Amino acid sequence: MSKKRIVITGLGVISSIGIGKYAFAENILKGISGIKPISTFDTTPFKAKLGAEISNFAPEVILGPKGLRTLDRSIKLVASAAKLALADAQLEITEANSRDTGIAIGTTFGSLASICDFDKEALTEGVRFVNPALFPNTVINSPASQVSIKFNIKGFNITVSTGFSASLDAINYALNALRNNRVKIALSGGVEEFCIQAFLGFYKSGCLSDSRGIVLGEGSGIIVLEELDSALARKAKIYAEVLGFGFAVQDLKKSMRLSLEEAGLAPEKIDYINSAANSSEEFNANEASAIAELFEKRVIAVSSIKPLVGELFSASGSLQVAAGISALESQVIPAKVFNNAQISKIENILINTAGRTGSNSSLIISKFKGY
Repeated sequence: MSKKRIVITGLGVISSIGIGKYAFAENILKGISGIKPISTFDTTPFKAKLGAEISNFAPEVILGPKGLRTLDRSIKLVASAAKLALADAQLEITEANSRDTGIAIGTTFGSLASICDFDKEALTEGVRFVNPALFPNTVINSPASQVSIKFNIKGFNITVSTGFSASLDAINYALNALRNNRVKIALSGGVEEFCIQAFLGFYKSGCLSDSRGIVLGEGSGIIVLEELDSALARKAKIYAEVLGFGFAVQDLKKSMRLSLEEAGLAPEKIDYINSAANSSEEFNANEASAIAELFEKRVIAVSSIKPLVGELFSASGSLQVAAGISALESQVIPAKVFNNAQISKIENILINTAGRTGSNSSLIISKFKGY
C-alpha cells in the first residue's frame, strides 16, 4: 500500500522579523535581522545583552480582545500563529470537523515564566492567595491546550518537549496521525517566549554571547497539514509536500539519512539544507562534518536563519519550515549561504534541528509536483 501524501496548505508566523507569512518571507529573504538589545529585563549584570525579541506583537489585533487577560505570552504567540495559519488555509473549524482536526505543538520553555511567577507568588503571599485563573498557564501543555480550546480542536492535543528538535518532532506526530486516519487536518509547529528564566538557563551554562555564541529568540510558527486528496478536493493552495522525516539521538548524520530514506531521495536530489547552526562553534562544526560525510563533500547550498531570528530552541524548527516554504515559493535561499554554493532551482529542502540535548531531527519538504 502506498503511503499517504501529506501537504502543507496553511502557514502562520509570529517572529522578531515579521508578523505573518508575508512580512516574515520578505525580511528573511532580505537578510534583515531581528536581533537587538534586550528590553524585557535589565541586562546590566550580564555580558550577553542581545536577543531576538518580538517588539511589535499585538495579539488583540489577530485574536480580538476577548479572553486574553489570563493568557501568558507563549499562548498568545502560538494562538496568533494558529489563527493566521487557519485563515491562510481558508479553514474554519466547526462542530462538524472539530474531531477530525488535531494539534501538535513543540515547546520546552513555553510555560517557564508562568510557572516561576505563580510559584513566586505562592511562596511570598501564601498558596491561599494565588490567582487560580493563572494556574492553567503553569503546565507545559498549556500552549497547545489553550489553542485547542480557543479553536475547538478535538481530534488530538499533543505537546512535544524534546528540546531543540521539538517542532519537527511535533510535525512528525501530526504526519503519522494523518497517515493513520486519526484526523483529516492537523495544525503543528512550535512556540517559545523570551523570558529571563530561559535566558539565565542558557547564560549560566556558558552558551550565550553577543559575538561568538547563541543569541536567544522567540516566536511561533504553525503549519496546516492535510492529506493530498483533501487539499485537492477543496482546491486549497499547496505550499509544499512533506516527503520524509528522520530522528536520531546524538547522530545528525543518521537523522538526515533516515529522512532521505523515507522520502525516497538520493542525497544529490537535495537542493538546499536549512541548517540548525546557531553560532555554537562546536555544534556548527559537528553539523558541517555530518553534512560533508552524508553528501560526500558535494557542494550544496546551506544556510541558517538563526543569525536573523535567534535560537528559538523548541520553536526553531517551525520557523525553519516557514523559511523553507518561502524558499520554495520565491526560489531564493533565505539568509546567507555558508559556502557560496550556486543553484539553479529549489525543489527539495532538508531541514535540520539539533542541539546539546542530543535530540536530532530532519525533515524534507518538496515543491508540489502534482500526481
